[in-house]
Amino acid sequence: MSSFAEICGIHDATRQHALEHTRALIDAGGIELVRFAWCDLHGTLRGKTLVADAASKAMLDGVGLVSTLLLKDSSDRTAFKVFEAGGAAELPGFEFASNLLLLADPASFKHLPWTPSTGWVQGQPFMQDGSPVELDTRRILQRALAKLADAGYGMKCGLEIEFHIYRITGDGADDQLDPEQAAWPGVPPKVAMIHPGYNLLSEQWFDMAEEPLRIVQHTAQALGLPLQSLEIELGPSQVEAVFDATDALTAADNMVLFRSAVKQALRRAGYHATFMCRPPFPNIMSSGWHLHQSLVGIHTGANLFQRDASAPGTQPTDAQFTLSELGEHYLAGLLEHARGTTVFCTPTINGFGRFRPNALAPQSVLWGRDNRGAMLRVVGQPGDAATRIENRIGEPAANPYLYLASQIYAGLDGIQRQLKAPVATDAPYGEAALRIPTSLGEALDALRADTALLDAFGSHFINYFTRIKQSEVTRHEQAVDRDDWQRREYFSRI
Repeated sequence: MSSFAEICGIHDATRQHALEHTRALIDAGGIELVRFAWCDLHGTLRGKTLVADAASKAMLDGVGLVSTLLLKDSSDRTAFKVFEAGGAAELPGFEFASNLLLLADPASFKHLPWTPSTGWVQGQPFMQDGSPVELDTRRILQRALAKLADAGYGMKCGLEIEFHIYRITGDGADDQLDPEQAAWPGVPPKVAMIHPGYNLLSEQWFDMAEEPLRIVQHTAQALGLPLQSLEIELGPSQVEAVFDATDALTAADNMVLFRSAVKQALRRAGYHATFMCRPPFPNIMSSGWHLHQSLVGIHTGANLFQRDASAPGTQPTDAQFTLSELGEHYLAGLLEHARGTTVFCTPTINGFGRFRPNALAPQSVLWGRDNRGAMLRVVGQPGDAATRIENRIGEPAANPYLYLASQIYAGLDGIQRQLKAPVATDAPYGEAALRIPTSLGEALDALRADTALLDAFGSHFINYFTRIKQSEVTRHEQAVDRDDWQRREYFSRI
């Protein structure tokens, strides 16, 4: 009898070898529990925990998941009325909170460093008939990468992730677990800062914050994540983690695992990590997720944005002074679709408060040559194999699969249409430029108006995505205290 993995068409000799290897690791490592994890629409890991003896079979036959996990808004409310006739008519297979099956990749196995005798595997959901769940965001990126490969390109990405770490104080942890205060969403913890801020890259502040940063370091390295540096950012209690460049899918997987892992490891030590863009305090600095990206030859791995010498007759403000012709087309595509892609880069109501002038965050649809005020920063020079485009529009809570897929589709459109980029800006906060959307609602409207992105992602996915995000907008508009709404919605959850 065929296993469910075989019915799905994903089990082959390579996967069988990985399964046998993972079985050996579970046995040798004294693993008692294995977490089967999956990334939801909001970039959060969910899943089930199995005893070790059941893990191998589950990697062949799947783990049952309620389908409404794909239909949750940011408060964990189901945005579709699945128990009403026609309530999920546009989502066949999701009616009545039906079952999905999560199939984990045995090659993704990791031994979690912060909890004893526990393993972890990453999975993706399938329908009960063995067909893939097309709304799965990791699958969205896989499809985008397949289109990129059809054109002869691969993608490399480097991650710069700003976030905040706080120390949980006094009865902060007890408040969250107090049944008298239980609510939906619940009460965030009470916290204190780990450094006072406003002293960028201060060695003294690093020393003050070293204990939690060591936890971040050890957790990331134990998981095999390519951590390069940990830094003190400008804002109070704000830090940054920088990772070496990898292929795009690995970068997205790493981002999801990093966020979940450091939150858990720090929590056990009495700290609260949040990837909320603007934590709910009066004096903070917004956090961004700066995505460095380049295209590479699918067979050679060579950086296709690099050029050996500046194009004849170009000035430093011209794209081809630094970028190849392909790189200019890709850059122009990112600019062309910047407003439409914004909601994938900054998907929370809170994140739009970051787009302010002179705050090292973008405000307008512009590019600059090594200009940190511009939305797109071109980094490198002729002959530099690390030449790349940095998108500075993202917030650290973004779903990485959708963030990266949006870049691929925008850049590919620029390549296919051979778009030309304008000259680089020297006034990123000027008044004349086209502005980035200033709210989640405006960003959703911009996505709906971008026909190229609608075609690339598919109207089925866009309708699903916008409906769930619109639920977030509506609840915020109806909130009596919108500041408290954001504090409860985001601070303890992302």
